[in-house]
This record gives sequence, C-alpha cells and structure tokens, in this order.
Amino acid sequence: MLTYLIVFIISMFPLVELRGAIPYGLTMGMSLTPTYIIAIIGNMLPVPFIYFFARKILEWGAEKPGIGGFFSWCLTKGEKGGQKLQAKAGRGLFVALLLFVGIPLPGTGAWTGTLAASLLDMDFKSSVLACMGGVLLAGVIMALASTGVLGAFGALAA
Repeated sequence: MLTYLIVFIISMFPLVELRGAIPYGLTMGMSLTPTYIIAIIGNMLPVPFIYFFARKILEWGAEKPGIGGFFSWCLTKGEKGGQKLQAKAGRGLFVALLLFVGIPLPGTGAWTGTLAASLLDMDFKSSVLACMGGVLLAGVIMALASTGVLGAFGALAA
C-alpha cells in the first residue's frame, strides 16, 4: 500500500512526474496496470491548479526580493516554450501540446505543458484534454520502456 502512495506522490512532482513513477512502481514489484493508473491520476491532479494559479503566483512572485529571479525565470521559460510551441503548431496547438506533454523528456510534462497553455491563454478544457492525452501517451511510452518492450524492438532493428 505504501508503494502505491509513493508512486502517486512521485507522479505529482514536476520534472519527474510519471517518467519516474512508473519505473519506480514496476521496480518495487507493482503490476503494470495499477502502476499506470495511479501514475496517471497523480500526474493529472496538479493540472487544474497549475492552469488557474501558477501564472498568477509567478507574476506575483516575480516582483518579490529573494524569489523574484527564480519566478521571473519560470515565467520567461514558460512564455518562450509556449511561443515556440505555438509558432511550430500554428492552428494545431492542441495536437502540439498533446505531443509536447506526451514525449517523455525532461521539462516536457504536464506541469510545463499546462503552464505553457495557461500563458498562451488556451482554454481550460482544451488544455486539460491535451495534457491528459499527453500524459496517457507518456505513460504508455514509459510502461513500454520500463518493461523492456522498446529495448526488444531496438534489438530487432539493429
């Protein structure tokens, strides 16, 4: 039961998210289906809070001594990421956000994707659906990688 809670908590952390939670759960002996489901729920739980509050908190903190530099950096990084995403995506922003969140690389998860969507003034429903699709995709990729399936395909292709 403790392992389930740890997987849930790991999947909520920025940068790590389910990219770390799924391998952890499988390494600790959890079966794939509960690990995947718990990691998805944990990864998606912060999304509405990020969408509605992160931008406001970052803008508020950007002017405060001591934390202003870090908060400004986060805002700048989110804005630049959002602008790059929108420039490349054009009208396909929903799909671009889904793929951005779904490719399991550092800095491309639900936290960053939701912040970028918020900074781009993307509507809440589209943001959540794109992030959910991306989180589901990232979960599948991490599950395949963690169970060795992707390694087996790589060995066959070599």
